[in-house]
Amino acid sequence: MMCSFSFINIYRMLPLLGVLLAIPVYAETLSEAWEIALVQNFSLKAAQETVAAAEEQLEAAKAIRLPGLSFKTGYTARDNEPQLRATIGPSTMELPVENQYNYAYQATASIPLYTSGRITSGIDASTAMLKASEADKASVLLNLKMQVAESYVSVLRAMRGFEVAESYVASLEAHERDVFSFYNQGIVAWNDYLASQVSLADARQQMIQVQNNLDLAQAAFNRLLQRPLAQKIVLEELTLENNKETLPVLTRKALEQRSELAALTKKIQALRNQATGVRAEDLPQIALVGGYGYQQNDYLVEEGQWSITLGLEWNLFDGGVSNHKANVISRQANALQQQYNDFTSMIALQTRQAWLDTQETQKRLQVTSKAIASAEENLKVSRNRYHSGLSTNTDVLSAATLRIKSQYNHANARYDKLLAILHLKRATGEL
Repeated sequence: MMCSFSFINIYRMLPLLGVLLAIPVYAETLSEAWEIALVQNFSLKAAQETVAAAEEQLEAAKAIRLPGLSFKTGYTARDNEPQLRATIGPSTMELPVENQYNYAYQATASIPLYTSGRITSGIDASTAMLKASEADKASVLLNLKMQVAESYVSVLRAMRGFEVAESYVASLEAHERDVFSFYNQGIVAWNDYLASQVSLADARQQMIQVQNNLDLAQAAFNRLLQRPLAQKIVLEELTLENNKETLPVLTRKALEQRSELAALTKKIQALRNQATGVRAEDLPQIALVGGYGYQQNDYLVEEGQWSITLGLEWNLFDGGVSNHKANVISRQANALQQQYNDFTSMIALQTRQAWLDTQETQKRLQVTSKAIASAEENLKVSRNRYHSGLSTNTDVLSAATLRIKSQYNHANARYDKLLAILHLKRATGEL
């Protein structure tokens, strides 16, 4: 009875299962993949922590301008009571000056009044480093988006390649059946059938390789999004339009917008400011110090005292240590300046290469689109002629190979174009 009831329930659920199976599989977009990667990526999280550290460093540099408060205390035990020996006329006297056991404490407040630019240089250096770390974070973000985009296109390319390989196998399977039928009718020789079998086997092994490439591409894509490597994915086809701007305009935009150049600029500024701050350490430093001190001493009239001091510190000569330290930092800034100069030419080259790639792939796409139609018609004519006994088995197999080659070429041209457009966006900092 229970078994019958279960079968009835399953039967009633069949329409619902049919509806569920009819629901189309959701296709993931590139924008959605970016959002997931930006949340999960460890490199981006590290860059965010670097920005947070730079913010803390800036707050620390600003805090040096604020008053400082310190407190010290201690308890002292001596083996005897300190005494002062005094000679008055013919007699000598010993007078105690401190207790054998006593305690003391001191509270001091200080504020810098003038530091010859040392504190200001430190704040400016920290501000520049914060902006540099933010620019570095932007570069990490763009690099991550580019990685995801390249992996996304690789999956699309592999999926299309598998579809083409499947169609090639299906085409050769149909041809093998035709050749076997003709052989049974005594129309063609046995070696025609053998040749069709060899071509079909080769197409199947190619499809196995393409399937493996697809699995690897999907696993690499899942890794970037911190997902299980074997998770099945369905991606939405990508469509991007060519940039209509001229190469000089694109190059100028790249030099203005690339975060890598902004980061180098701010790092150079930070080092220059640090060098200025180090040199300022040898210049006059003025501070105001005040506080209260207490020392337990039965021989003092007042055990506690308030004090205030306006102090000047000027390191007149240190053997050139500060100057050498400042020169080290300045040299580091000069080195970054040379990197900046080199990187500007590299960015110009990257932009030019990506722009040329978009032009080349667009032309390839137009050529391969026409080739597909010709290859389809060529295969159709070759099969009809073979069925009529006007062409050979080799002609049909060659036509099938040309057809599959034209489809591969068209797919590669399409996805190479998508990558070129994405690389151009990355080169100009607009990805």
